[in-house]
Amino acid sequence: MKPRRLNRVAPRFSRRRFLTAASGAAVAAGLLGPVDPSRAAAPHVLPALPYPDNALEPIISARTISFHYGKHHRAYLDNLNKLIAGTKLSGLPLEKLICETAGRPEQAAVFNNAAQVWNHTFYWRSLRPGGGALLARFRQRIEASFGSVEACKKQLAEAAITQFGSGWAWLVSAGDTLRVVKTGNAENPMTQGLKPLLTIDVWEHAYYLDYQNRRADYVQAVIEKLLDWQFAAENLWRT
Repeated sequence: MKPRRLNRVAPRFSRRRFLTAASGAAVAAGLLGPVDPSRAAAPHVLPALPYPDNALEPIISARTISFHYGKHHRAYLDNLNKLIAGTKLSGLPLEKLICETAGRPEQAAVFNNAAQVWNHTFYWRSLRPGGGALLARFRQRIEASFGSVEACKKQLAEAAITQFGSGWAWLVSAGDTLRVVKTGNAENPMTQGLKPLLTIDVWEHAYYLDYQNRRADYVQAVIEKLLDWQFAAENLWRT
């Protein structure tokens, strides 16, 4: 079964469904927490990497991490803070900011930068040196949805490799079923009411220094060596 590709811009969506999907994933990514009213309008900050910048070698080099995290991720964050400074959006948590601007052409710049900050933070958490354990209970859910773990990996690889241009491949929860979807540019499956479990970044800056045009090699290496299946399982059962 081929993964269903999401629309790049979702003109209509349920904000209630979005917030339900966003809440668990946001906690997992370290993006959601208690709000101090006195600091509600403080700029968004760049979350620390969950491991040293050389921890994913040889699959992803420290040099790639230095540009990807230190330049690209940082740029999205800085752009976002500039765009929302002094506006009614400045006091919103990141997930609500994405919800408020999704599908609104006049807020496309805010959405793109906010979603890219969230997506990247979630991507770093989706990876782990040596990969994460595939717990028996989660394996059963994968097998129920895809037939086998290998079939799930195959769909995830296909989504990542065939995403035309920049974008993301995701393992998501859709009710009682797990699915693989892909999104273009900054789009996030939460805006379709889906719950992200893990993601693979297929923007060129994620792999080009290490793999040049060999996206498939990068994708296969990430899936086999770095994906944190335990993180995915925690997201699935987190309320």
